[in-house]
Amino acid sequence: MKTAIGALAALFAVAATAPAQAQTVFRQAHEVGFGQASSLDPASRGRVFQVTEKIMSRLIRPGLDGKPAPDLAESWTASADATEWTLKLRQGVTFHDGRPFTAEDAVWSLTRVMDPKTDSPARALLAVIKSVEAPDAATLKLTLTSPFADLPLVLTDYRLMMLPKDSGETIGKTGIGTGPFRVERFDAAGTTALAANPTYFEGRPGVARMEVIGIPDAQARFQALLGGQIDMLPGLGRQERALVERSPRHRLQEVPTGNWRGIVFRADQKPFDDARVRKALRLVADRKAMRDLVVGPDGGITGCDTPIGPTDQYRAAGDCAQDIAGAKKLLAEAGYPNGIDIELSVSTIEAVWPVIGEVYQQQAAAAGIRVKIVQEPADGYWDRVWMKKPAVMTRWNERPADAMLNEIWRSTSRWNESGFKDTAFDVILDSARREIDFAKRRDLYIQAQQYLWDNSATLVAFHVKLNVGLSARVKDLDAADNFAIRWHRVKVD
Repeated sequence: MKTAIGALAALFAVAATAPAQAQTVFRQAHEVGFGQASSLDPASRGRVFQVTEKIMSRLIRPGLDGKPAPDLAESWTASADATEWTLKLRQGVTFHDGRPFTAEDAVWSLTRVMDPKTDSPARALLAVIKSVEAPDAATLKLTLTSPFADLPLVLTDYRLMMLPKDSGETIGKTGIGTGPFRVERFDAAGTTALAANPTYFEGRPGVARMEVIGIPDAQARFQALLGGQIDMLPGLGRQERALVERSPRHRLQEVPTGNWRGIVFRADQKPFDDARVRKALRLVADRKAMRDLVVGPDGGITGCDTPIGPTDQYRAAGDCAQDIAGAKKLLAEAGYPNGIDIELSVSTIEAVWPVIGEVYQQQAAAAGIRVKIVQEPADGYWDRVWMKKPAVMTRWNERPADAMLNEIWRSTSRWNESGFKDTAFDVILDSARREIDFAKRRDLYIQAQQYLWDNSATLVAFHVKLNVGLSARVKDLDAADNFAIRWHRVKVD
C-alpha cells in the first residue's frame, strides 16, 4: 500500500506532466480508512463514499433544504396508516454499462441490504420493511411491518444506492451505477479515476473527470490542498482554516452540519459495562471548552451527548455542564473510589482527534480518570482499531434521527460501535417508528436521547460546522452536507 509520502509524490508527478488536463479535472482525497477492505459496494463496511456518492444514485436524496428530494424516484405516496409506500421511478435512466434502470433493480438493491447474508451496516435501517415489490417497471411498492411516517428520510441514506440487479459479486470493483460519473479505474490506495457520464439524467457534469486520491494522513491531505494537488478538503481544524483564509489560491466554505466527533467506550467490556462508569466518563467532559480549543467557539455546537443534528426536528434540547463531583460519586458507587485507568486510541486520520484526546485527558484527570493516549496508524484505522479497541475516537456523518439512533445504538445493529445492548432503548425506537402523530413521535425520539444521556457509552464532543478548504478555481460546489452535494454541478476554471 502506498504511503502518504508516496501518494503525494505521485500527485506532483501528475501535476507536472499533465497541466492541461487539470483544467477539466476535480480532485479530492480520501483517507484509505478501510485499507485493503476498501470497496465500491455502497452496502459494504469498506465502501469509499467519496467515490460512491459520485457514481451512484439513491431513490430519494437529501435536499438542500433538509427535506427528502427526488433522485431515481420522482414521487412517493403513503397509505393512510403509513404501512404501504408507493414510489414512481424515473423512466429512461440507464446504468453506466447501458442497461436500463427499472423497478426490478430497485427491488434487488433494497432486498440485498435487508438480507442478513449481505451483512450490510445499513440493514437495521430497513428492518421496518416487510416486502419490496415491483408492480411494473416504473413502480416500487414497499410494505412495512408497522406504520412509519418517516420512511422517505431513511431512504436518503448514502448506502442505499441503486445497483444493477444481480451485480453483488462484482459491484465492489466495477462501481456500476446511474450517477453523474463512471469508474475508469479503482485504486483505493492510489488514484481512483472517474469520467463524466454524458447521459446522466440531471444533465451533463460540469467537469470531464474526477479523481479521488488515497492519502491516509490528515496533515498530508492538508499539504496536498495547499500545494494544489487536490481541490477540496472537508473537516479543516482551527489552524488549517486560518491558513486557507490567508491563501489567495484558496477559499473557505462553511457548512453547518449534523456531523459529529466524539469518544466511544465499549459497553460490553469492563469497566465500561457499568452504566455508572459510562456516565462518569461523560460527566467529566467540558464540551464547550473542548469545542473552543479544538475548532473554536464558532466551529461547532454542543449538547448532552445527543447524536441528532442541531437543525433536526427531533433534536433534544440541553447543554450539560461539566460535573467532576458527580463523576467521582458515580465512580465510587461503581467500586472505583480511587478512579480508573483507561487507554484511549487516537489517530491522525482526523486532524482533530488527537486534540480531542488530549483535552479529554486533561479534563478527566480532575475526577481521577487517568487516560493513556495510544497513537494508532491512520491507514486501516476503521478496519483494525474502530469497534475493536476498548476506547476509541469516532465520527459520524449527518443522518436523520431515526437512522442515527437505530444504526449506532440498537442492540442488533451491525455498527453498534459501543456494544450498547438495551432492550428498553430498542422499545422506545420501535414505538417512535410506529407513531403516526408527529408531536407524539417527536416526544419518543427525545425520550430516546434522554435515555442515552443516562446510559450510553458515547461522548458526543460536538457537532461540527464543517470547514471545507477549496481551491479558488472550484465553482458551483453546494455549501451542503457531503451527501447532499449535487456533484454534476461542480465546475473548475
